[in-house]
Amino acid sequence: MIPFSVLDLSPITSGSDAGQSLRNTVDLARHAEAWGFRRYWLAEHHGMPGIASAATSVVICHVANGTSTIRVGAGGIMLPNHAPLVIAEQFGTLEALFPGRIDLGLGRAPGSDHPTARALRRTLVSDPDHFPHDVLELMSYLAPSQPDQQVVAIPGVGSKVPVWILGSSLFGAQVAATLGLPFAFASHFAPAMLMEAIRIYRERFKPSQQLDRPYVMLGFNVFAGDSEQEARFLATSMQQAFVNLRSGRPTQLPAPLDGYSERLPPAARALLADILACSAIGSPETVRREVSAFVERTQPQELMLTSQIFEHSARLRSFEIAASLLD
Repeated sequence: MIPFSVLDLSPITSGSDAGQSLRNTVDLARHAEAWGFRRYWLAEHHGMPGIASAATSVVICHVANGTSTIRVGAGGIMLPNHAPLVIAEQFGTLEALFPGRIDLGLGRAPGSDHPTARALRRTLVSDPDHFPHDVLELMSYLAPSQPDQQVVAIPGVGSKVPVWILGSSLFGAQVAATLGLPFAFASHFAPAMLMEAIRIYRERFKPSQQLDRPYVMLGFNVFAGDSEQEARFLATSMQQAFVNLRSGRPTQLPAPLDGYSERLPPAARALLADILACSAIGSPETVRREVSAFVERTQPQELMLTSQIFEHSARLRSFEIAASLLD
């Protein structure tokens, strides 16, 4: 089996708070490290009641400090929200603190709604299509300094933090291929262009100093339980959260509900079927079969697993079951 990694949004569950969420995040990271996961990524989202990882670089430091060997990184930093120099300094600092363990995944989405994005950036006049230039600027700050370089990131210069391009469309695949960077596709919530994005990335890839051949990591949801019934019940928390988000009323991660999907109108059921197409929900045997089929179909170099489950103990168990596939 290919390597597995963890994507954690540090979910704030209904009735809980960000402090407990972040404590759960470190606990999960320690377990993931012991179970053999390769990396542990946090994602930048803003103004979301159910996500505690808005200050992503701070949470990465928290997780890296609580672990010892697993790679820790951003999946990702939404670069249009930030000056490239600031991100170079932040991740240069993280690399100085935790040498050889830091990843920097970059995306061009805002990770928020328009009012929140405006509050973050103070203006929305920047062009999202300028993203490739921002990536190159950021990478220049992480590279060894040049004799005529006027702006130097300290910490950051010479740190060579590995940069990844994230995407949920064909744009990210094209950027990653052109720059010769590893590509992480958000198939765990936006699977529609998955196969086309992989094809474009692999066909157009140009080797770089960081990477000599294409490297694809794919997002995949796992809701694993000791029985089929338990797993389907656990998955209803994420199902509720997606329906709430797409209905314009994002919430904390709700408690699971028996028979939730059966009570939904056809349009909502179709929405969930589309969004969660890259998922395994079931017993250990079902999860093994579904993950193996997905890997066979897509041929990635790595899977980034996410498991948004209400009870922390059940979430740990879900990842433990997934880790058993590595044996």
